[in-house]
Amino acid sequence: MKEAMFYEKLSKGRVRCHLCAHRCVMPEGKLGVCQVRQNVDGVLYTLVYGRTISQNVDPVEKKPLYHFYPGSKSYSIATPGCNFRCQWCQNADISQLPRERGVIAGYPATPEQIVEDARDSGSRSIAYTYTEPTIFFEYSYDTARLAHEAGIANIYVTNGYMTTDMLETFHPYLDGANVDLKAFRKKTYNRYVGAGLGPVLDSLKAMKRLGVWLEVTTLVIPGLNDDPTELRDIASFIAHDLGMGTPWHLSRFFPTYHMTDHPATPVETLHRAQEIGLEEGLHYVYLGNVTGESNTHCHECDLLLIRRRGYWISENRVRDGRCPNCGAPVAGVGTQGE
Repeated sequence: MKEAMFYEKLSKGRVRCHLCAHRCVMPEGKLGVCQVRQNVDGVLYTLVYGRTISQNVDPVEKKPLYHFYPGSKSYSIATPGCNFRCQWCQNADISQLPRERGVIAGYPATPEQIVEDARDSGSRSIAYTYTEPTIFFEYSYDTARLAHEAGIANIYVTNGYMTTDMLETFHPYLDGANVDLKAFRKKTYNRYVGAGLGPVLDSLKAMKRLGVWLEVTTLVIPGLNDDPTELRDIASFIAHDLGMGTPWHLSRFFPTYHMTDHPATPVETLHRAQEIGLEEGLHYVYLGNVTGESNTHCHECDLLLIRRRGYWISENRVRDGRCPNCGAPVAGVGTQGE
């Protein structure tokens, strides 16, 4: 246990957490929505500091981040817990473990050990991922500061439900993020996620303002968020509020967790969503969980710039951050090629 950041003490021994947009008020002994922050004698503690439930070396494209040091390795870690309750969660066995089983599992690993392992693995970045990294902020914050000292970048793969206060503190060490924009309707977030849409949009705009490299992912689920009007609303928001060079990843849904009654997303639905994104002016729209749909093309002349085989890059023709054919800039960090 470690004392948490971003909280205030209230009357009668209660505390209010200001880490995420739930802003939970916890009486003595109670847990927050995430189930990994607890009020103990009027002090808020994080229960997952230094406790990893997953450590892997992944291609950065798996996050997915296609315009952040493409082709590099990312040392990826997670702790148990989440502040969302997505009915389709693909990592529910670890994200919902504290809520459903009352267990804080994992193995001890200090920030120093994480950075050392990342360096030894040849990773260009550390990704805080698999579960929601906001809920283990103190751990990721201490690790990220050490990572920067070692010349290693930091990535959040996140639902975007953190507060602006948290982002203002973290942004000097947060280099990139992929944010799940799960829908563009408040009722969908309320019913299926247990949260609100507004704070996610606020976080996306705050990250953009703070200079964090952004990519956005939407899992397209039949009958839930696949209406063309809603998809166009998402694409329009990304293009106008985040910038046309912000990559949008459209991922194919497969039945899982509490949503096994929905069919897998038809591939033609994803293609139509991709068309909508391009119509709204987005330069890069990618399809996920679909074979052979992950190449990067120049948004001006359509030249094939980065060829991918699954998560692996077989060719990168970008030169000095530009298309070698027409000279158009290629958005991203470390996209310059050889």
